[in-house]
Amino acid sequence: MKKRLVIPIVFGVIGTAILLGLGLWQVQRLAWKEAILADISARIVAEPVAIPVNPDPETDRYLPVRVAGQLTGQEIIVLASVKQIGAVHRLMSVLETQGRRVLVDRGFVPIESNPTAQTGPLEVLGNLHWPQEVDSFTPDPDRTTGLWFARDVPEMAKVLNTEPILIVARQVSAYNPPVTPLPVTAQGIPNDHLNYAITWFLLALVWSGMTVFLVWRIRQPND
Repeated sequence: MKKRLVIPIVFGVIGTAILLGLGLWQVQRLAWKEAILADISARIVAEPVAIPVNPDPETDRYLPVRVAGQLTGQEIIVLASVKQIGAVHRLMSVLETQGRRVLVDRGFVPIESNPTAQTGPLEVLGNLHWPQEVDSFTPDPDRTTGLWFARDVPEMAKVLNTEPILIVARQVSAYNPPVTPLPVTAQGIPNDHLNYAITWFLLALVWSGMTVFLVWRIRQPND
């Protein structure tokens, strides 16, 4: 009888230990991710600076900037979704500032509205961003309507003849009622490590429970 118990007990202990280890690893990952999100949140609201000469998409992501210039009236409309609102149009506009042309995500408008492209002076407080919204399932821009389905900064810059720089507005100086800024936040960055940890711990509980049940069955006398 004892020999029959060795294998299920060994498998039960090893399996439970592995699953508990994976759960603890996810707890460590959770702390790591929360520290990153806290750093990003602090960076987003830091003191704004001028646009760097050659901003880097990695090191300068979320960098707060303040820029003044002229809107040219050129823009790209991107189909997007806002929580509790639904489908909207985001406005990517061209801003000329100190001899440079950059993109400004001014915010969103209701999908049924048809606002005219804005021109004139504008001061923007926002954050540099290079959204990673394009994948193999993203449709190409609609040639008929000109509607885009993702914020593809390099491609938008080519079409509008700007630098591949996008400023996501938090505040703008010109009041334009239909347009609501949709600023950068850390809320959209995935952080599922707590769910993963709970899953591994529950699996460890199930595995250990099955092991106990199997050992109990083996110990029962044969009829």
